[in-house]
Amino acid sequence: MIVLVLNCGSSSIKYQLLEMKDETLIAKGLVERIGMEGSVITHEKTGHIKIVKEVPMKDHKDGIKHVMDALLAPDGGLKSLKDIDAIGHRVVHAGEKYSNSILISDTVVAALEECIDLAPLHNPPNLDGIQACKELMPGVPMVGVFDTAFHQTMRPESYLYAIPYKYYEKYGIRKYGFHGTSHKYMAIEAAEMLNIDVNDLKLITCHLGNGASVSAIKHGRSVDTSMGFTPLEGLVMGTRCGDLDPSIVSLIGEKEGITEGEVTSILNKESGVLGISGISSDFRDLEAAMKEGNRRAELALNIFARKVRFYIGAYIAEMNGVDAIVFTGGIGENDTYMRELICKNMGNLGIKLDPYKNNVRSKMVILSTDDSPVKIMMIPSNEELVIARETNEIVKHSRLL
Repeated sequence: MIVLVLNCGSSSIKYQLLEMKDETLIAKGLVERIGMEGSVITHEKTGHIKIVKEVPMKDHKDGIKHVMDALLAPDGGLKSLKDIDAIGHRVVHAGEKYSNSILISDTVVAALEECIDLAPLHNPPNLDGIQACKELMPGVPMVGVFDTAFHQTMRPESYLYAIPYKYYEKYGIRKYGFHGTSHKYMAIEAAEMLNIDVNDLKLITCHLGNGASVSAIKHGRSVDTSMGFTPLEGLVMGTRCGDLDPSIVSLIGEKEGITEGEVTSILNKESGVLGISGISSDFRDLEAAMKEGNRRAELALNIFARKVRFYIGAYIAEMNGVDAIVFTGGIGENDTYMRELICKNMGNLGIKLDPYKNNVRSKMVILSTDDSPVKIMMIPSNEELVIARETNEIVKHSRLL
């Protein structure tokens, strides 16, 4: 089965085309700046030269048309659109409606539209991608794979906030968690690397990028995660503040004479390590500045590392132990300094990083010392493969019914 995976952002589309018989990547690409000047598509067939083309794209339907054109080009990867057997869509938010990936129908689309209030920046472009594929490739089965689904196994004591219960009942205000496909992938791959059934493991998975989250995975199920009702809660991130006393929102609004919406924008787009350092949300910039003696850059890095350690410690307590800690994401995979900083002085918890093994980037590898009771692992993220696998299984099952 050939599966096309689509990840539609507000102005972008990431895509991969995979042959699921042996999980071979046929082609991949990225569409950027949809609806803006300078929109561009970057396409790469495996083993061929990357092609970059600037073309006008007014909406996601235009973007997906250009994806189809790129795939059908001589070195694109496809001979005909009829060769695509299924399409897997990353969808950010399904609320409590779906705890697993699902074959997309009109009923599913209507349910996702009801969740727009929960993810106003993410669900609309996800739905645009679904509608565009429905128009351009009618009859091709589509599957929705949800960022929030993996965390639906959390118990009420983990996901409920201590606010009047009626707000949960009326508005669905609770912790949902995100990066679910990434955390699930890390758990599966870690179990395979360790040659232990995932149902026999306690794992802490760290998806560290500009957006970042940590999850506690016990016996293959998410029992807690750092992101909450929105991706703003939890870790300090590139531009997001993470955990915050809610009284600060009204105080900033009152003192600065700005609206609650404007404060929320500051907390999402001007905070995190960018807000602390005043320099950048890019950890490479911060580490370079730190080496030049910039104390605020160093402070931002220390605050980020401390918050990751905070959640690791909390989740060890919650699960009564941990077998392995797994890093992924742009920072988790590539930032050797940050991995070392996070794991520093955690020997009493059985976490011992080997500095020599740690000197590596974007490889599936164990980073802990040989005598470390807790394994420290790095597993490059491949959310698209998770989406393709789930799409493949659901479509195959639906055809057997």
